[in-house]
Amino acid sequence: MPKIFEYFGFIFYFYSNEHEPIHVHVMHGARESIFDLIMMDGELAELNVREKKGAEPLPERDKRTAEAFIRKYHKNIIDKWVKFFVLKQSIRSTNIKKKL
Repeated sequence: MPKIFEYFGFIFYFYSNEHEPIHVHVMHGARESIFDLIMMDGELAELNVREKKGAEPLPERDKRTAEAFIRKYHKNIIDKWVKFFVLKQSIRSTNIKKKL
């Protein structure tokens, strides 16, 4: 499971056997939620959150933080998705140390 970002205790990652739509798993502590990135004409049209089966979901405050992060870095997330799943290349995790 490639980790793509770390942000003040939040871990953003893909599973290695993912499927569309483009989505990112977000963990904070022992909790986890999944965010679907819905693109339209090359722009982020929607960001949908869903729960991971068997995992306790992120609390609302953490969901808002994760959503703000994803909205800011969505192009990087999509680039990493394409690089990993389409081009079959390795990707590196980025540790973001600046608050949004």
